[in-house]
This record gives sequence, C-alpha cells and structure tokens, in this order.
Amino acid sequence: MRSMLRSILPFHISSPPPPSHHHLLLKPSPPLLLPSFRTFHSPKSLAKSPFVRLPKPATHFTSFRPYCRTPPGDHESDMQSRPCCGEIHVIVGPMFAGKTTTLLRRIQAERNNGRTVAIIKSDKDTRYGVDAIVTHDGTRMPCMALPALSMFRERLGAEAYDKLDVIGIDEAQFFEDLYDFCCNAADRDRKTVIVAGLDGDYLRRRFGSVLDIIPLANSVTKLTARCELCGGRAFFTLRKTKEKQTELIGGADVYMPVCRQHYIDGQIVWEATRIVLDMERPVVV
Repeated sequence: MRSMLRSILPFHISSPPPPSHHHLLLKPSPPLLLPSFRTFHSPKSLAKSPFVRLPKPATHFTSFRPYCRTPPGDHESDMQSRPCCGEIHVIVGPMFAGKTTTLLRRIQAERNNGRTVAIIKSDKDTRYGVDAIVTHDGTRMPCMALPALSMFRERLGAEAYDKLDVIGIDEAQFFEDLYDFCCNAADRDRKTVIVAGLDGDYLRRRFGSVLDIIPLANSVTKLTARCELCGGRAFFTLRKTKEKQTELIGGADVYMPVCRQHYIDGQIVWEATRIVLDMERPVVV
C-alpha cells in the first residue's frame, strides 16, 4: 500500500519521528509578578503598570551584625565601623563551673579583634586580690573593683568610657544595679556587656539580679561543673558549713559542686547535723 501511494502522490511520506521527552523537562518559570504598592520607585514606563518585576535577591552578606559608620570628621577613627546597637551575653552556672574562665576567654578574644575592653568585679570578692580577676586555676587579668556598677563611668572617666567597646562583669550576683547598668550600657551606649555570675545560691534560690537580665540577653550560657562526690555533671552548689547567710564568700573550703542526687543527700546530712548540734548545745537557764 505504501508503495502504491508513493507512485501516486507527488510528495514523499516519511515515518513519524520518534517520541521526544523534552516536554517532561522543567522549563524556567517566568519572573514572578506582584502588585507594586510603591510605584514611585519604578521607572516612568512602569509607573502606570500595576505590576513590577521583583529585584534580584542578594547573594552574599558582609556581616550578620548591624554596623554603622561614624560620620566623616567626627572622630579620628572615621574609617572604623561601630556597632549600631549593643549586646548582652550572660554566663551562669554553679561554683567551679568555669564562669570566670569563660568570661576571660571571651574578653581576650574581643581584645584580639582590636576592641577596647574593661572588666569589673565586686569589691566584696577579695579572695585573690582587689585589682585583678583570678580563676580557680590561676589565670589572672586586671580589673576594676567597685561596690556598684553605677560608679564605673565616673571612675573610668567619660572620655575613656566613650571609647570602650566591651565591658566584662564578674561575680555579677553581688551588684544590685546590674539590670539598670546593662540596659543603659547596651541600649543607650552601644556597648557589648558580658556578664558572669551565679544564677542560684546554696539553697537553689535566685541569687542577686542575674536572672533579671535574662530577658535582656542576646545569649545565655549555662555551664556545669563536676560533682565532687560521683564525678557526674554538677548543676548546684552545696555549702559545707553551717552559716545561713546568702552572701558568704569562699572557695573549696566552703562550697563544692554536686549533682542533683548528692545535693539532696547533702542537704539531708547537713540538716541532720544541725539538729544534732542544736540538741547538744547547753541550755542557758
């Protein structure tokens, strides 16, 4: 039949082409069109149109931290970028958890990055010296010992304070004005504040104002120590002595880090010891 058609028809009949799979490939979609609510940013030719093409997304970022540049001629460091807002970072945990070590490590990292730093501690803590922060393993860094944080700007000097980038605060539980100071330093003065302190006392109750600044913080680091009785992770501080006041400054002779089980056992032991001592105490008639 095909041969008869070939002889009759004046044109050649060829077999159909093989099926193609190109129609299964995903074609690039046309650019998304959305109604523009800010037509004054569009060219005049597009101002009358209710649709504009979306701009290309950014492909890289220079920094995740907002920075602004000092206006030219205002300061000798015109070429340096300064943060548009401050930061607050909180380091908490029981005693012997490495809070001061972590604080000094972060302060040193900021100094290595060319930032101006200063460290404050409470003048109540005189265990290793007045004008230095010393960790339990002997690491030392100079600091300013103050009874209140509100005195820091005046003691340092207004000019030196304005040039300051980072403020470290150790043993923060002893400062009653911690919340106000951190608010002003970060929000108003654009400082980075790194705070280290106890979040709880020996009774596992809040200690000072450290927990009050958690809502202000950019980050919170909860450290743990090593339980002296079993070697597990220690979350709490157990007092070895019979004193009951909240503020009792001491080291390993007064406190030890313990896990939850040994904290409960230790509290039972110390309470039983206290009862026995009270019973043996002579009664004055």
